[in-house]
Amino acid sequence: MAATAAVRTAERSEYPELARTLTRAFADDPVMAWFLPDADRRLARMERFFRDLELRGPFGRHGEIFTTDDLAAVALWLPPGRWRLGPVDQLRMLPGLVRLVSLRVLPSRLAGFQAVERRHPSAPPHWYLATLGTDPHRQGQGLGSALLADQLARCDADGLPSYLESSKESNVPFYERHGFVVTGTYDFADGPRLWLMWRDPR
Repeated sequence: MAATAAVRTAERSEYPELARTLTRAFADDPVMAWFLPDADRRLARMERFFRDLELRGPFGRHGEIFTTDDLAAVALWLPPGRWRLGPVDQLRMLPGLVRLVSLRVLPSRLAGFQAVERRHPSAPPHWYLATLGTDPHRQGQGLGSALLADQLARCDADGLPSYLESSKESNVPFYERHGFVVTGTYDFADGPRLWLMWRDPR
């Protein structure tokens, strides 16, 4: 078990490899399958999404990206007050989204994520776990727990809660073991369900 895996801040030069890790981690994710419905091109487009729109994009610029020494697990956290994308960031992301998502479905996908954002609690100030993924070949070895525990210890020290949306019901018990509780669910109009989870500081 690698429950004591070292956690560190990711280097920008590592983003391409971390994007590949996230692509493998989310290859069977129902929300990504809904977001990118072209199965033949999904994995390539997921890698570009994670690399260019998330890690190098506004979430990565505003947030903090953590990994393990072997780059087998990744966590992207956004600090209090920085989780909501402003109009400028949304405009910057739009060309990339147009290249990745079919124009036929893009409006419904954007509307779905805007609805999820409206469900995001605006108060009290909190950290937002935007993404957590572990390479499938390394799952069950404590890497995800190490990444999660590292930041949650910081939240506890600062007296701040944290929030996430789980795209798989099977992952809910994992987060519950770390102190999160389900506060609600959200069903995309023509897609899967999200589990909304909150954790108070300890």
